[in-house]
Amino acid sequence: MAKDLDKDEVARRLVDTIADICGDDIVRERRDMDLFAEGLLDSMGAIELLVAIEDDFGVSIAPTAVPRDEMSTTDKIVAQVLKRL
Repeated sequence: MAKDLDKDEVARRLVDTIADICGDDIVRERRDMDLFAEGLLDSMGAIELLVAIEDDFGVSIAPTAVPRDEMSTTDKIVAQVLKRL
């Protein structure tokens, strides 16, 4: 299913999911902001996000598979998912 989506649609859906989990629309505007440093994402939120990514896109990312600094911003999360589709 997700493989049929274009990159913009994947990014849009992921940004929506990240905003929902973080509880703040700022992640839409400041896509290079460190979500952990800003207190918008914690370890529980990160797990929730990984589960949502697997449910929505069929992409499984183990919590230990990617260093946190490679999934710390909205843009980095989008990039990690896109390269796995």
